[in-house]
Amino acid sequence: MSSSGKDHLGASSSEPLPVIIVGNGPSGICLSYLLSGYTPYVKPDAVHPHPLLQRKLTEAPGVSILDQDLDYLSEGLEGRSQSPMALLFDALLRPDTDFGGNMKSVLTWKHQEEHAIPHVVLGRNLPGGAWHSIEGSMVTLSQGQWMGLPDLEVKDWMQKKRRGLRNSRATAGDIAHYYRDYVVKKGLGHNFVSGAVVTAVEWGTPNPNRCGAQDSSPLFQVSGFLSRDQGRQPFSLWARNVVLATGTFDSPARLGIPGEALPFIHHELSALEAATRVGALTPASDPVLIIGAGLSAADAVLYARHYNIPVIHAFRRAVDDPGLVFNQLPKMLYPEYHKVHQMMREQSILSPSPYEGYRSLPGHRLLCFKEDCQAVFQDLKGVEKVFEVSLVLVLIGSHPDLSFLPGAGADFAVDPDQPLSTKRNPIDVDPFTYQSTRQEGLYAMGPLAGDNFVRFVQGGALAVASSLLRKETRKPP
Repeated sequence: MSSSGKDHLGASSSEPLPVIIVGNGPSGICLSYLLSGYTPYVKPDAVHPHPLLQRKLTEAPGVSILDQDLDYLSEGLEGRSQSPMALLFDALLRPDTDFGGNMKSVLTWKHQEEHAIPHVVLGRNLPGGAWHSIEGSMVTLSQGQWMGLPDLEVKDWMQKKRRGLRNSRATAGDIAHYYRDYVVKKGLGHNFVSGAVVTAVEWGTPNPNRCGAQDSSPLFQVSGFLSRDQGRQPFSLWARNVVLATGTFDSPARLGIPGEALPFIHHELSALEAATRVGALTPASDPVLIIGAGLSAADAVLYARHYNIPVIHAFRRAVDDPGLVFNQLPKMLYPEYHKVHQMMREQSILSPSPYEGYRSLPGHRLLCFKEDCQAVFQDLKGVEKVFEVSLVLVLIGSHPDLSFLPGAGADFAVDPDQPLSTKRNPIDVDPFTYQSTRQEGLYAMGPLAGDNFVRFVQGGALAVASSLLRKETRKPP
């Protein structure tokens, strides 16, 4: 932790910070970059391939993107995201990438300290967030060029590190290193506090005599602790704005069946990696049971196969279900995932195995786990089946952990009566500021706001930064 971070954490009763960012993944890093005075301008000689956007960009020459009408600039853009801000910033950073091109960004960046807004970024891990928890050899779903942050392309960074992309994609280990290096290279480290666990975010209209509050805008108190070798060090910070950027990997989804709390049941791929590393799993072990039909489950299958560990792979959907993610990925870009899909399709427990050490259970429902390392299933005909296993990985998705908010954040979802979900029921935000529609001063970005790819989370950072800069400009002296 930087000395500046320590100063912030010791400032419980001082002037409130303008901004606290909860989460230090790609969303939080990108926002910190924009709040640190790095300001995007359109290059004077740039010509954008989108005619309508090009015309709009020429209407305000010399005016930073942050100071322009983002609603107006984003109007008419289409792409692979539902967020107009995500499409706008992506179009400025990667103008023709959806058409297979590699045109350089039309933006140039100027470091203008007078535009910087003091802030703190709180994160459990090192800068990069959950990327440091992913097995390093895993290959990213998105193309490597789409994993980059402003003004430092991944391919340029990797060339300097003498690393290469694999089929246009990078490893998770390289990307985690890139994000950590980005914070250092851009001089953002003094804003970041690692090992910080937020336990409560509360707010109310402040007493004018407390914490230097000057107006009736809400004041936020962010409480938690620093996880250190010598124990937990509590902290309490005050801020005028809080940005939620915690992602979606905090709370793995559970089956909710009997026996799920038994010690051989796990909900993270890292458990398989650890058991393999210490020799608890070998090719002679009982099979590892992998539950799920998404990419995390596929990663687990690939990992186990690499070490010749036998696998039973169970999932409730049919292998030809169009909703399966494998059916949405180009085969040329993702050959390893399509190999898993092929295994799922061609191999079931009822047929001879074309893939030694792998068995799939399509359309099976898991009923319970038993203490003697058994899993009980029911097939499509209602027949119960029992399998001996060595370890179970339940990889059926994850949920954001917003337990530090009142009601765990449920009141801020698009539909407050349904569980918060990054894919189906995200936090309801203004599409052009990413401020909560239900609480002034509270922002959400990244997966919490429905932007689930690094490529598109940066548009949320642009929206939040623009909104906060306008607030600072309006703030009374």
